Amino acid sequence: MLILVLLLATAISLGPYQLGPGDLLAFLMAKATGGASPLSAPAEAVILQIRLPRVLAATAVGAALAASGAAYQSLFRNPLVSPDILGVSAGAAFGAVIGIFLSLPVLAIEAASFAGGLAAVIIVYVIAAAIRGRDAVLVLVLAGVVIGALFGAGVGLLKYLADPYNQLPAITFWLLGSLAAANLRDLADLLPAVAIGLVPLALLRWRVDVMTLGEEEAAALGINTRTLRVAVMAGATLMTSAAVAASGIIGWVGLVVPHLARLVVGPAFARLLLVSVLFGAGYLLAVDTLARTIGNVELPLGVLTAALGTPVFLWLLAFSRRSAWS
Repeated sequence: MLILVLLLATAISLGPYQLGPGDLLAFLMAKATGGASPLSAPAEAVILQIRLPRVLAATAVGAALAASGAAYQSLFRNPLVSPDILGVSAGAAFGAVIGIFLSLPVLAIEAASFAGGLAAVIIVYVIAAAIRGRDAVLVLVLAGVVIGALFGAGVGLLKYLADPYNQLPAITFWLLGSLAAANLRDLADLLPAVAIGLVPLALLRWRVDVMTLGEEEAAALGINTRTLRVAVMAGATLMTSAAVAASGIIGWVGLVVPHLARLVVGPAFARLLLVSVLFGAGYLLAVDTLARTIGNVELPLGVLTAALGTPVFLWLLAFSRRSAWS
C-alpha cells in the first residue's frame, strides 16, 4: 500500500510540467485544511484536470484487469486464463468499436463494451462445456483464442468500413491503449463500474476458493456452482469491459499480475484478490508514468505492457518448472 501511495505521488509529480514532492505535499495540505494553495493557477490545473484523473484512471484500470484475471484463473482453475485469452477483451473491444462507429455517447459505448465482453465469455464457456471427452483446459483456451479472433475480425471489418478521416483514427488510437484523454467524466463512469464489479468477487471470495477444488467437490460442499460462475463472470466481465471502454486494449495485466501476486501470497483467492488489485494498480500506474515520460512522444500503453509483460511471463514460465502455480 505504501509503495502504491509513493507511485501515486511520483506519477502526479512527473511530466513536462515538473512538480517537486514538497510542492505536491504543500498543495495537498492546503486542500485538506482549506488554506490558500501555494501553487500557481497553471500548476493547479495540471494536477487537478490532467494528471490526477489520469493517475486515478490508471490505478482503476490496472486493478480491474488484475482482479478479473485472478477471478478467471481461480474460477476456471487454469493459470493461462485471462480476459485476453478468454476473448473478453476482444469482445469488449468489438462492442466499444461498434459504439464509436455509431457515434454513441460514452455511457452507451460502455454498455456496448460490457455486452460484447459478456457475450464472448458466455460463448467460450458454452463451447468448452459442450465439447466433452477432451482436455477441458485445452478446449477452454482454444475456444477463447478462436472467439477472440472472431471478434477481432469484426473489429477489423468496422475499421475497414469506418470514415477514414474521423472514425478510423479514433478507433485505431483507441485500440492501441492509452489514458492520455482520461478526464473527470471518464472517472465518473469507470470507478463505479469497477467498484460494482469488485463487490461479487469480494463477497464470494471464500466460495471461489472452494471452486478451486473442482466443480463436483464444490457442489458436494453445498456450493451452487452455476450461480457462482455467473456472478463471478459478470463481475469480472463488467470490470474488464469498463477498463477496455476507458483505455482501449491493454494486454498482459490480467495474465501476469495475478501470477506475481500468487507467488507472494499463495493461491487462496481471499488473499489473492486484494494483492492482485494492489499489484495491478501499481503496475499499470508505473507503466503509464513510464509511457508518458520516457521520451518526447508518448508510447501506447498496449505496446508497452506487451513489451514488458512478455519477458516477465517467460520468467514466470521458467520459474513454474521449479515451483507449482496452484
